[in-house]
Amino acid sequence: MSDTAHVHDEPETPAEISRRTFMTQVTVIAGTIVGLGVAIPVLGGLVPSKDILDAGKPKWYPLNADEFEQFEKAAADPMKITFPKTTVDGYLMSESNDYVWGVKMTPDQEAQFKADRPDLFQVPHGDVKYEVPVTYENIGIALFSPICPHLGCRFNWNKDEQQFLCPCHGSTYTKFGKHMAGPANRGLDPLPFQDKSGIAQVTWINFEQTTADRLIVSYT
Repeated sequence: MSDTAHVHDEPETPAEISRRTFMTQVTVIAGTIVGLGVAIPVLGGLVPSKDILDAGKPKWYPLNADEFEQFEKAAADPMKITFPKTTVDGYLMSESNDYVWGVKMTPDQEAQFKADRPDLFQVPHGDVKYEVPVTYENIGIALFSPICPHLGCRFNWNKDEQQFLCPCHGSTYTKFGKHMAGPANRGLDPLPFQDKSGIAQVTWINFEQTTADRLIVSYT
């Protein structure tokens, strides 16, 4: 058999071994760099932002200034007032507009409001489900969540009947949120309201449905 047939069976020279080792190391290093280039952005995306970390905490949202001014000056009936709301789903955060129902009260109506809805003014202290106190004393304004406490539909104001009406299952409420008829087992849910340096603000709360107790589920 000729020598040519055995050329690949001969031991490699030190130069060839060094060259092969060098190329292997270069390949591994290049692969590591590429892998890090992919992994770092992915891992960075898994680190929750401050807004996401704060999603479970109460947050004040500014009400639309023009709408709130119109409400304060002229609204005899309940009025929708919009605000920008942040919604967090896992690691995804989105911005959208939502609204509350604003209701103005005279001093006599405010006294009636407190008499009709004593549950709103008897919040247990120290209960985490009531972390944001829902108080309305001496402000003459209530802001109602637009979510029916029965099964989560959105109710509307019926000017002719002077009532809030839920289109889904027929629950009805007075102008001040007192439950009058239908399957809901509590009145409308007011939301915390404050005036911060001349800016009207509201805290959005998701409440437990289908229960007489007003339990806080989340703030977004």
